Amino acid sequence: MTDAPALFLGQSFEGAAERLLLNRANRHGVVAGATGTGKTVTLQIMAQGFSEAGVPVFCADVKGDLSGISQGGGVEKFAERAGKMGLTLNGKSAPVVFWDLYGQKGHPIRATVSDVGPVLLARMLELNDVQEGVLTVAFHVADKEGLLLLDLEDLRALLAYVGENAQTIGREVGNVSPTSIAAIQRALLQLEQQGGKAFFGEPALRLEDMMRTALDGRGQVNVLDATRLMNSPRLYAAFLLWLLSELFEQLPEIGDPEKPRLVFFFDEAHLLFNDAPRGLLEKVEQVVRLIRSKGVGVYFVTQNPADIPDSVLAQLGNRVQHALRAYTPAEQKGLRAAAQSFRTNPAFDTAEAIQALGVGEALVSTLDEKGAPTVVAQTKIRPPDSRLGPATEAERAATIAASPVRGVYDTAVNRESAEEVLNARRAQADRIEAETAAAAAEAKAAEKAARSAPAPRAPASPRPRASSNRQTPMEALTKSVLRTAGSTITRELLRGVLGSLKKR
Repeated sequence: MTDAPALFLGQSFEGAAERLLLNRANRHGVVAGATGTGKTVTLQIMAQGFSEAGVPVFCADVKGDLSGISQGGGVEKFAERAGKMGLTLNGKSAPVVFWDLYGQKGHPIRATVSDVGPVLLARMLELNDVQEGVLTVAFHVADKEGLLLLDLEDLRALLAYVGENAQTIGREVGNVSPTSIAAIQRALLQLEQQGGKAFFGEPALRLEDMMRTALDGRGQVNVLDATRLMNSPRLYAAFLLWLLSELFEQLPEIGDPEKPRLVFFFDEAHLLFNDAPRGLLEKVEQVVRLIRSKGVGVYFVTQNPADIPDSVLAQLGNRVQHALRAYTPAEQKGLRAAAQSFRTNPAFDTAEAIQALGVGEALVSTLDEKGAPTVVAQTKIRPPDSRLGPATEAERAATIAASPVRGVYDTAVNRESAEEVLNARRAQADRIEAETAAAAAEAKAAEKAARSAPAPRAPASPRPRASSNRQTPMEALTKSVLRTAGSTITRELLRGVLGSLKKR
């Protein structure tokens, strides 16, 4: 048996220790089993085990009973079982930070609309292919025009802008249907009514705040309260996939480390794969396949391994299978598939053993030092070191108050982004249009007034004063003498002239 650091999972029915090697923990895994068979307890003991080894953990608390990991005590009832396994339970809590998308039972988790992207956002909104295409066009426009998409108001404003300029945008990137834009707007309203609005915005989550270690070297256990979030299963699944994708995008390559940099538990994993389009499944497969080289181990928690596509299930080397019930043909098919995924143990029939397991028992197979799966073993899962069951509201509040990220995310920030920029553009355009219309109306009124005014009259010239026709007696006598003399002289001249002509 290897001396490499490992998590103690439990004891086989034959008395051997079943362990999970830390240097193989980034090869992913699955915890499966019907409701009430002990999956949550297994998740709790694995999360606390990784924490004790100095590995940060992220897990979702779907039913509310995982919060007890933040509290010590309450382990007396497990003392006998622990003693048979050679364990001494100390009732110690794990260093927990509570998170909640809605900010009610933990620190808010936010991401910007741009960070989520059109593919996952379309998944949240349950859009069809055509609508997803229009949403992708909207993101393209935002990138081209430098518009920040931070919250849902930004996205609404952007969609309205795309609708108003559909013809221009359509000539560049393809047809943009007003019907599709309206459908996306309605889906955004539904998401907001489900509480999704709280998730989008700033300050956005920084991954380093989830990848902390406490002063004593234990890894931080990040517990997402998902009791309300489960009412919006698409939002839940898309959020966890976004977080996984962020880890994949931001963390550097480190190969196979001595222990994981982070372990990520994806509870109710079937919600991720139900009715998922092919493109999304390919993204999940890619992330799971490549993220192990970033030092991240992903563990899917679900009722039946058949809920997970074969392309993903094949990458899950560490397996803990709790009891399954097989009453219907579909359940029997799932049971056979689960049994066939284990390396056969000649001591028992795997399919029969899965059905016969009691609460707190499981079939366990992990990877050895060479990366090969061990022979499946019937195992009694070890009891938890922390409290089994939910924390009280007072205990949760005290844990939040002592959190290392207290005050970092509690208040939302709303800086200038697409909504404000587009509203300012629209206001400026409206103002210019109003000024132009006013100027045109004024010019038209002036023109009309000019046409209706009477033509101007030319100024009258001063007339010379008329002289009087009345003559004095002396003037009349003088004029008569002159006329007589003039006539005589004229006749004499004419006569002299004519006479001279005759003489010739």
